This record gives sequence, structure tokens and C-alpha cells, in this order.
Amino acid sequence: MLATLLATAGPGTVTITPLNKAGLATWLEGQTPATAAWVKAVNFTAEAGSTAFLPGEGGAIARVLAGVSALDDLWGLAGLPSGLPPGNYQLDEAVDAALDRRAATRLALGWALGSYRFGRYKASEKAFANLVWPKHADQGEVQRTATATTLLRDLVNTPANDLGPAELAAAAAALASEFEAGLDVIVGDGLLDRDYPAIHAVGRASPRAPRLIDLRWGNPTHPKVTIVGKGVCFDSGGLDIKPSSGMLLMKKDMGGAAHALALGRMVMMAGLPVRLRVLIPAVENVISGNAFKPMDVLKTRKGLTVEVGNTDAEGRLILCDALAEADSEKPALLIDFATLTGAARVALGPDLPALFANDDALANDLLAAGEEQSDPLWRLPLWAPYRKGLDSKVADLNNVTSNGMAGAITAGLFLQEFVSKDTPWAHLDTFAWNSGARPGRPEGGEALGLRAAYAVIAKRFG
Repeated sequence: MLATLLATAGPGTVTITPLNKAGLATWLEGQTPATAAWVKAVNFTAEAGSTAFLPGEGGAIARVLAGVSALDDLWGLAGLPSGLPPGNYQLDEAVDAALDRRAATRLALGWALGSYRFGRYKASEKAFANLVWPKHADQGEVQRTATATTLLRDLVNTPANDLGPAELAAAAAALASEFEAGLDVIVGDGLLDRDYPAIHAVGRASPRAPRLIDLRWGNPTHPKVTIVGKGVCFDSGGLDIKPSSGMLLMKKDMGGAAHALALGRMVMMAGLPVRLRVLIPAVENVISGNAFKPMDVLKTRKGLTVEVGNTDAEGRLILCDALAEADSEKPALLIDFATLTGAARVALGPDLPALFANDDALANDLLAAGEEQSDPLWRLPLWAPYRKGLDSKVADLNNVTSNGMAGAITAGLFLQEFVSKDTPWAHLDTFAWNSGARPGRPEGGEALGLRAAYAVIAKRFG
């Protein structure tokens, strides 16, 4: 259940009238001169994100006018749970009746996403405002998306002292228990016994043992959908150590794993007819006497050897073993999420995950879903001529290029080496973080690419 969305209105429930600029004039025509004068006096023009309170008897709030860009704007009401006085609210009856399923669902989802607060370490005394469910909202869709986003945000926001590889595995175990999924976790030297040498190499320096988390759910005869998530629970850079400014946010370097678990939750909660597999290589990239070193040559599950050009390009090293295992089953769809490169952020900023795909139809579906879900992606090319930059004189390939250019593309090209050409595969290089707060999107961990990916899976296999 979502605590800030209510089944029914009760005594004292206040009406919210969402209005865009074009609709304000029409609405005012049907109001009393006193109401029109009040709206003018408080300078309410229905600017998106603005509000005006209409006074009632005894100083109570009679109605809230909420400015929106459009009535189906996902973020249109998302600032109100924290912006309104605590209490119960409902949509204007006429507006609510006129909203179609999509618009009603988006407004409700925005409200739910705007009701998030990370309160593990610091309590807040202020309560959120509650909204009566819009009549035509798809409550199941809102529940799926909001609970998955909460899981993702909570995981990314949790600091590394409380979220290491074992705790990430525990989160997967809780999810498996809730949905009666199978779970296999390979820990420490067991990774060598079962041929995941690159994951082991990256994570062996930490006293918190590396592991591969492997969740399976659904009918084995259904189409295979596999999700891989980078689970670097903290990234110091290894022996190629980051500066303090570059290390500051590295608790979020498991953001890909958080996306994978959240997407898995949505698939299972919807009961989609797929054979779901979630693979998460979980490590800490830290320094000790047995840390992997620059110019080491690592074996991988696929059999390729990799020269380590930089220990701070560790995410692709753990992903390559997981992707090779995922690809071995020839899934109908393979998607990986990773907070992989700073180059993607330089190119696209924090809000646009970089999308790479070996299948144009898949890429186009993800881009279209991103637009539909207000969860945009931007495709970058797997530009084959840049692959030669990953050549090594002593191994099958290097984990970085020597010139530092096109870093997001060359990272994608590295991963492509571990996926068959006939496996439809998409790689999302995501930031997983809001650097500042906006309506419905508080500062901290964030789902970027989650809703788009789920929409594609649901459309293809639902």
C-alpha cells in the first residue's frame, strides 16, 4: 500500500483543482467575483508548480489551485505531498471525471514519487499530504512503479558502511522471498571455483567478500528476460585511486544493481509471462595488499583475457563475467544497467542515461518508451572503428583506451565483446542520482531508465 494515496475521501478533505494557463481563464469565468478577485490578488497565473489557497470559513483552506503544464504531466502534482499542509486532498470532481486512464495514473504516480523521504538515519516531523486516488488511475501500475522506485532510492541512498555486497545480496534475498523466486549467491573464492574470475579479481581486496547474486523467477518455458546490474558498493578507484572529489558519491556506484532489482520487482509484481533472471556482480573496489593492479592480465568467464589499463574502470570487468553468463542462455532480451562512465555524464549530463544497443528495434522501442514514460534516454553509437583502441599487446583486449576519448562508447564496446551478436542487448549507462531536488525527484538516489525498460518488457512479453 502507498501511504499517501487514500481509497476514499473523509471529512475535511480539501479539493485540488489543477489548471494550466489556458484553462485558468475558463475556470475563473465560472467563479464568483470574490473568488476571481482573490486569485488575481495572490497573482496566481497557473504557472507550473505554483499553488494558491482559496480561503474558507474560519480560516480553513477551501480549495487548492495547482498550476500544471498539462493535466497529464507526471510531475504536475509531485511537489504537493511535501508542499501542502498535512491533511487529506482530492482532485476536483469535474477534472477527475474527465481524466483518462493515462493522465490519472501519471498524476497519482507523481504524487507517490513525491512522497518519498529517506529517513533511515534522520527522522522528519513533517507529514506528507495525502491524495484520494484519482478515479481512473491504474492503481497496480502506480503501486509497481512507486514501490520499485522506493527500493531503488533506498538502496542507492544507503551509505557503504551499511550496504556492502552482503547487504545487497540480502536485499535480493528479501525480493526473492516476497515473490517466491530462486536465489543463488556465489561468495568469495567460490567465484573462482565456478569460473567468475574477473568479479573475484576486482573484489578480492575488500574484507567484504565479492559475490554474484543470481535471482530466477517465472515459468522456465516462458521467454527469457535477463537483467544485469553493476553492484560496486563502493569504488575507491583501486590502486588507480580517485581524488576525494571523485570518491565522494561512490556509495551510489551500485546504482545499476539497484535498477536491476527494482526492474525485477516490477516484472514479478506484474506477473509478466517471462522467465526472469537478475544477475548482480557485487563487490567493493578498494585497496589492500592483494588488490588487482595496473597491467595485470585477468581471465574472464568467456575465456577472453583482459589487460588492466586502469583499476578505476572496474565496473566493466565485473559486468563482463555476468554478461557472459547471461548470454550463455540466449535470452530473448538482455538489459544491463551501470553507473559506468563519467564520459556519459560529460556528454549527456545527469538526467539522460546513455543507451547503447546492438539491435535497432530494441533501441527504438526503448527511446519511444522513454518519451512515453517521461523517462528519457539518449542513444549513443557502438562505433566499431573505436574498438581498436581497446587492443592490447599482451591480452585479448584492454579495459580502457590510451587516449581517454569517447569513454562511454569504448566502455560499451568492451561490454559488447561479451554478448553474442544475435542476443538483443541494451546497455544503459545511468547516473542514478539527483544532484538537486525537483518536484517528485528529491536529492539523492534516483531511477533513470527504469520506467522505460519496464514498459518495453511489458509491451514485448506482457
